[in-house]
Amino acid sequence: MGTHKSSRKSNRTAKWLREPLVHFLLIGGLLFLGFHFWGGGGPSTDRIVITPGQIDSMVARFTRTWQRPPTEEELKGLIDDHVREEMAAREAMAMGLDRDDTIIRRRLRQKLEFLAEDAVTALPPTDAELERWFDAHAEDFRIEPEIGFFQVYLNPDKRGNSIQDDARKILEHLRAAGPPADNSLAGDALMLPNKVDLTRVGEVSRVFGRSFADEILALEPGRWSGPIASGYGLHLVYVTERKESRMPPLIEVRPMVERDLLAARRKEALNAMYEAMLRRYQVTVEQRGDEMGSANAAAGPVSGESP
Repeated sequence: MGTHKSSRKSNRTAKWLREPLVHFLLIGGLLFLGFHFWGGGGPSTDRIVITPGQIDSMVARFTRTWQRPPTEEELKGLIDDHVREEMAAREAMAMGLDRDDTIIRRRLRQKLEFLAEDAVTALPPTDAELERWFDAHAEDFRIEPEIGFFQVYLNPDKRGNSIQDDARKILEHLRAAGPPADNSLAGDALMLPNKVDLTRVGEVSRVFGRSFADEILALEPGRWSGPIASGYGLHLVYVTERKESRMPPLIEVRPMVERDLLAARRKEALNAMYEAMLRRYQVTVEQRGDEMGSANAAAGPVSGESP
């Protein structure tokens, strides 16, 4: 009995930890502590401490780049450069050089969002969560049809008005000859293969065009057919193999399901973070003139602003 209670409590705790708002609160707490102890222009801004961990990181970066550890003199140069960078950054921020700089603002936003996303991905989804996501978005993971075929190309620039008659004659010849062997001399030259092995229809569509792919999917395998038009011209086609669309088991597409689920979680966590932050701000969009004022009035109030 005690084991069941403990299990239910553990499941509730794991579910609670996956809530986007919880991620935001944890991130907010970390940012507050970091600002309190390491930044914010506090009384210790004139003190620069180089920790052993920072030195280890410098050595590791140097070693990865140059495939050898730095000499004592090189390490001193790395530390000196780090100190210069730290001093320059502090002085620039004290002068307000970080304000109204689009690149710096964008970088700060990216770092904040990276923190939020890392908090989400730190806890991988369970098998049950993957199953639920897969069931709810099954069509996103459906494997499209596959088809293999031979094709004989007829060039409209070369054949002109006779292309339809030529296609009919070549088709009769191919059907009489039976299953395709070497058909490379039956038509015109094209920088595409005469034989296409079993390939997903999306790839066929990318190379030959959507209408061509749709038409050959409807062809009877084991028989020459056509002509079928593509963006290149006309083709006579012999379908060798076809596999219908199918729904794969989760184990076959698990990496893609996990990727999509984590992407959705990251988006949800970022939205929750910004919604929580927006409650602390009053956003006002000032009008730029009659025309812009009319546009703003038609659009309504900005999210987070009282009408």
